[in-house]
This record gives sequence, structure tokens and C-alpha cells, in this order.
Amino acid sequence: MSKELIIDASSSEIVIALLENKQLTELNTEKSNVQFTVGSIYLGKVKKIMPGLNAAFVDIGYEKDAFLHYLDLGPQFRTLNKTIQQMQGKKGKPPYLPKVKPETDIDKEGKISDVLTTGQTVLVQIAKEPISTKGPRLSCEISIAGRNLVLIPFSDKVSVSQKISSNEERLRLKRLLQSIKPKNYGVIVRTIAEGKKVALLDNELKNLLKKWEAVYERVRGSNKPKLVFEELDRTSAILRDMLNVSFNNIYVNDEVLFRDMKEYINSIAPEKEKIVKLYSGKTPIFDHFGVEKQIKSLFGKTVSCKKGAYLIIEHTEALHVIDVNSGNRFKNTNNQEETALEVNLIAAQEVARQLRLRDMGGIIVVDFIDLHTEQNKQLLFEKMKEAMSSDRAKHNLLPLSKFGLMQITRQRVRPEMNIKTIEKCPSCHGTGEVSSTILIIDEIENKLRAIIESQKIRKVILKTHPYIAAYLKKGFWPISRRWSLSMRSLIKVQPMVSYALTQYHFFDSAGDELDPENSK
Repeated sequence: MSKELIIDASSSEIVIALLENKQLTELNTEKSNVQFTVGSIYLGKVKKIMPGLNAAFVDIGYEKDAFLHYLDLGPQFRTLNKTIQQMQGKKGKPPYLPKVKPETDIDKEGKISDVLTTGQTVLVQIAKEPISTKGPRLSCEISIAGRNLVLIPFSDKVSVSQKISSNEERLRLKRLLQSIKPKNYGVIVRTIAEGKKVALLDNELKNLLKKWEAVYERVRGSNKPKLVFEELDRTSAILRDMLNVSFNNIYVNDEVLFRDMKEYINSIAPEKEKIVKLYSGKTPIFDHFGVEKQIKSLFGKTVSCKKGAYLIIEHTEALHVIDVNSGNRFKNTNNQEETALEVNLIAAQEVARQLRLRDMGGIIVVDFIDLHTEQNKQLLFEKMKEAMSSDRAKHNLLPLSKFGLMQITRQRVRPEMNIKTIEKCPSCHGTGEVSSTILIIDEIENKLRAIIESQKIRKVILKTHPYIAAYLKKGFWPISRRWSLSMRSLIKVQPMVSYALTQYHFFDSAGDELDPENSK
């Protein structure tokens, strides 16, 4: 399977598309002002204890207090808490963790009021980003992720990924990490570490230990809510978690990000440095690689599958519902059971893809077409498990119920990706009426002049329908050149096939859109 990563970077956001065999399977949007990323560590202050929920609300600087449940404190919370309290206002070197005497584990059935008090400072990690009206979800089981290893302070356990099938390799990795890790540190060995040499793993472990020591340094002398460790941005996190030998190409349209990514990949996998490529074409990068078309066809209420089948996806506050439909396939066959199985197998593949693409989490109920034989039901269940095997989010599947429903739970740590595919008409703006086409050139000229005069811009890119663009550029002395001279600014006209006839937008040389309304 070939894998390609297409990255569209602008001043406001970075959009990351993962293509598997040229099909869009994951889409991530990272806003430039995003905060509270999963994995970031904060020094927080307990605002309110909720005995009824056995939880506490913690101030970490977000507009809404974050939620910390008793079960997310972790067994060694007392050791963590004692160490952090010692750091408050203390000078000198931070305590050497291997020499810290562990406290007794907290009671699994205990109460939040037994270990936390209002106003207490706690070290917490973001487990879930703010979703809907809820604040972030927190955990006190701190972990710092690397490419091959995950470091867990205040633990002594070494765990190896179950996805490493060889028992001999899993035993080798476990013994290896037990021999090189310091006391009072736990380690999770990730799947990508399979076959790696001791020098590589030892070097990564040392880097993770330095990151944890840096957390200590930032905690020192502070009792106010603040960020003490920032997780990698989503672009680097995706590369860290996903980059493997099956990755073929990474295309990015920003030179600074291109250099940063090349440097990052060189540090973790020097042999893969050449796969990072800078895209400098005139066509938008998502249009060039066919990503934009796939986005428009794959998001929305109705999603088409192969051979006429389609899915209807509905969302509620509590769960997501996916209905499988056969379209007109039943008209051409006499064997309904065989057709139902064929449609369900096609739909299972698309359902697994949609869960990853939209990052749908929580409870998902899939209403497959009814199957009558137990053998076919089991075949569909196995196909669904196989289709979801490449999903990195934790998930569980239940076999089909007697009503033909399959229940799926999938880990939710970020808001669901939701892209509106139904757009307001760019010509009439939803009113059903358009201005006279004979006036469109005058309208463009007036707005263009207002932008240049008010914002003092030396170069403006006008993107419009190819017919309008051709009219503005035709002849020996085109209209666009006359505008450039009269307005004393370089005006470049760029045709856009995706635009409606009377649609147009203005951009500066950096690619940022210019708003004529701000020029009034």
C-alpha cells in the first residue's frame, strides 16, 4: 500500500491529508492559534471538588475549567503530587527521580476528596481536547511520546505493543528496555520499534528523559496555571506516529515548513529524507493532487460507495448513526442474501474509512442490510475488523445484533472533523438573484481600487472564472494592464475553473485573501 501526505499550509491553518493508494483516508486541520493539544502538560489549580462525580474541575488557563476524574489520577498520584509540591519555590537541582521513594498507590475505589483539595496545584496532561461545550479532559498519568518509545514517569513497568506479533521480538525489546531505563520510569515500546537496535532506542530514551527534566524546571517556583510541556504540533505528531517504510511521498507547499519537516525526518529516519518534496505549482496543492474533489464527495450526509451503494450518516449528541443502502442493486438479482452480503462488505470498507476521515468517536451504530445466515453475519464482522485494523484510534466492535445493527466504540480525543459540502451560491449569496453581468467588470474595478488605495498593496492577485479572466486579459492592451497602470499596482489575473461565472476573490502576494469590506 502506497502512502502519501499532502500538506496545505497557509497563514491561518495547516491542513494535512493522508492518501492511501490515492484514496483520502485521514484529514487533519491544525489552526495556527490552536491551544490545548492532546499530550501537552500543564501546571493547574483545583477550582472545585465534585464528590457526586468523584471528579474535580481544574483551571489550566482555558475559558472553561478542565475535567479531572478520580480514575485518571493514576496509581502513583501521591508520589507525583509530593514531588511537584517539593518543587514549588525550591531552588537548586530538581529531585533525581530514580532516588525518589515511591508513596503507596491510591485506592482504586477511593474518593477524589481524599487526595485533592480546592486551591491545590496539580500536574496534569491533556487527554482530550475541548469538544462541543465541554472543556479539556485531563489525566495525571503523565506520559511523553517519542517515535519508538513512550516514557511514563513514576512507573516501573515495561510494556510492548501487542501489534508486534513475534513473541521473541517482544521479549527482546522488553529485556532491552528493562536493562537501560532508570528506576521509577516506565516505558511503552511502540510498534515501530520492532527490529530497532539498542543504540537507537537508548538515544531516544535519553531525549525523552531530558524532556521530562525540562518539565521539572518549568514547574520550579510557580504555583499558577501554566503550560510546562508542549506536545508537537499535529503535523510533526502525525509524522512521528505514522512515518514508516510504506510512506512514499510527502508534499508541502510552504518553504519554511518544508525545511522544518526535512530536518525533523532527518533526525528520526535519515533514510526517508528524500520523500519530503516542496510543491511550487500555480494550481492549489489540494486541487493538483485531487484531494479537494475527494473532500467534497466524502463529507456530507450522503456518501456514495462502489456499485451504486451509499451511506447516510447522521450525528446526535450521544452517538453517530450510519445507515447502509443498496441503491438500485436489488432490481438486477434474484438472490437477495448474496446481494445484501456484497453491499454490506463494500459498505464496511467505506464505514471504516469514514470513521478515520471524520475522526468520529464515541458510540457508532451501523445499520447494515439484514442478513439471514450466521455464516454471512460472521463474514461481515470479520471484514469490518479487518477494515478497521489500520485505525490508530482505540476501538471495539460488537457482532451484528438480531436487528442487523453493529455497535462500535471509538476513542474520541478531538472534535469531529466536519466539512460542509453544501455551499451558498457564490453568485446570488443565497438570495436567488444575481447582479447584471454587464456590471461585473465595473464592480471588480471599484473593489480593486478601494483595496489598493486603502491597504497600499503593491501586488494583487485576482482569481475569477476563466471567462472573466479571458476577457480581462484579451488583446494587445488588456484591461488588467490598464488597471495596473492607473492604480500603480501589479494586478495578476488567475482563472479558476471551480469558480462560478460572477465569482471573484482578491489575494495578496502571500496568498492571503483581501477583504474589500475592510477597505471602506
